[in-house]
Amino acid sequence: MSTSTLTSELWAPQTRNNPLPFYARIRQEAPVVRMMDPYFQTPVWIVTRYKEAVELLRDNRFTKDQDKLPENSPARMKRIDSLEAINQHMLSADPPDHTRLRTIVSKAFTPRRVEELRPRVTAIAQRLLDDAQPKGSMDLLDAFAFPLPVTVIAEMLGVPTQDQDQFREWTNVIINPPVNGDMGPLQKAGMEFLHYFQQLMARRRAEPRDDLLTALMMAEEQGDRLSPVELVSMLFLLLVAGHETTVNLMGNGVWALLKHPEQLERLRANPALIDSAVEEMLRYRGPVETTTYRWALQDTELHGQVIPAGEGVLASLMAADHDPAQFPEPERFDITREPNRHIAFGFGIHFCLGAPLARLEATVALNLLLERMPRLRLAVDERELRWREGILVHGLQRLPVAF
Repeated sequence: MSTSTLTSELWAPQTRNNPLPFYARIRQEAPVVRMMDPYFQTPVWIVTRYKEAVELLRDNRFTKDQDKLPENSPARMKRIDSLEAINQHMLSADPPDHTRLRTIVSKAFTPRRVEELRPRVTAIAQRLLDDAQPKGSMDLLDAFAFPLPVTVIAEMLGVPTQDQDQFREWTNVIINPPVNGDMGPLQKAGMEFLHYFQQLMARRRAEPRDDLLTALMMAEEQGDRLSPVELVSMLFLLLVAGHETTVNLMGNGVWALLKHPEQLERLRANPALIDSAVEEMLRYRGPVETTTYRWALQDTELHGQVIPAGEGVLASLMAADHDPAQFPEPERFDITREPNRHIAFGFGIHFCLGAPLARLEATVALNLLLERMPRLRLAVDERELRWREGILVHGLQRLPVAF
């Protein structure tokens, strides 16, 4: 099948609502296929099998750092200045820069530090459910799945929680740029995000607090461990990744439970299954459909295909997590699946730093939701649900529920 045909099919609305049949077909045909990124009009190769995806994610022939590519490579020529100013973070770096950047923030996300957040996560979830319960219905994303993790990460960072709607607006534009090629909104959102953090940092320098933002600024000032651009970029990454993953983990997870009532009842009957249920939610409809870009440093052979120097490669985490060679009956949603070595949070050195926090938030919030709302159900016909447009994040636009 031609590159243009594959491209138009992958980004088509009907595929966005359920990419799995497309990936199943591609996975059978070839482990690596070439398409065109419709946003930036650059070539992109997509890996869809589990074994090959894991290999790619630890293959040092590919770089996360665009500055290592030739000046005339498509990836560098299509860069947007305002996004570059918030993109110098650990997800866009190779060792040793990646190691240095990740070490600075990793202490805030150790299992012990995350576990200490359990009472606060519980209190926020209870408050949100208190607000929603008298109404009898809600958009689960707007009223519960979004405000919970964005409040937690904003409090950790020291970012005003009242600005959360603005974060969401900027994030949606940056994660889902327009297919029509109009990069104006993307440029604007990047610039506004940059200015927001610069102003916040100026306030924090004048009034330090006991929060992650102050700690990161101190790390910057005590020996050039974080440059000013790296600091802003790290704040952007932590704020966006710190809520976006959990929003869609919870939304997709509730959708999967409502779609499989026998699994929902199984979990209600035995809430201790919540940990394995969350792992299956991550595998079945994880919050991240593909990784971010890696680029070939030189012409590179990858499973029978030659990736030209400077061209990008993505691993489809969703396709890999439905590979029948790794997961028996991959289309079956089973909250007791074992083993379940999914890669929904990535793999290798760029494995999601916030995975323990996302898991904690989801297990706490979903158990409380099911306990307090025993009649939870979809408030619309499932055919009315729409999924987000891009291939990076996989999540619903809305999830109306009644209880």
